[in-house]
Amino acid sequence: MVVAPDGFTIKRAIVHHPGSAVVLAVDARKRVLLVNQFRLPAEKMMWELPAGKIDDGETPLQAAKRELKEETGCKAKKWTKVSAYYASPGFLAEKMNLYLAQDLTEGEATPMEDERIEKRWFPLKEVEAMMADGRIFDGKTLIGVLMWRKFHK
Repeated sequence: MVVAPDGFTIKRAIVHHPGSAVVLAVDARKRVLLVNQFRLPAEKMMWELPAGKIDDGETPLQAAKRELKEETGCKAKKWTKVSAYYASPGFLAEKMNLYLAQDLTEGEATPMEDERIEKRWFPLKEVEAMMADGRIFDGKTLIGVLMWRKFHK
């Protein structure tokens, strides 16, 4: 139970989360790097932007760099903060920090022990088609690509 600033009492279950970093990696050919992995809550494989939890002592940007390297093997020379938002503020205290990563070099991925990740570069038009026909339904990916298209392209 929490008392809001105006004195109203709110009863809710809240999932506390340290926050996450989301990476929209775009190469010189305007291709978007997506990862495909099984998502237990959704019970399916999902194409999505690389992302992960911010570890203790990390800044959101440090987490973004680490997640991009772990999940895809890529490193970026240019990083731009695109947005920060709450994934589902009705019950989840997870602030997602979205970064655009550019000027990329490829390397070897080092996923966590419980991760099985496939990576693939997609032309922007194909990503947009996947969003339009429901093959991409991950919120951070929808937000990331739409924000980039609207404000940073």
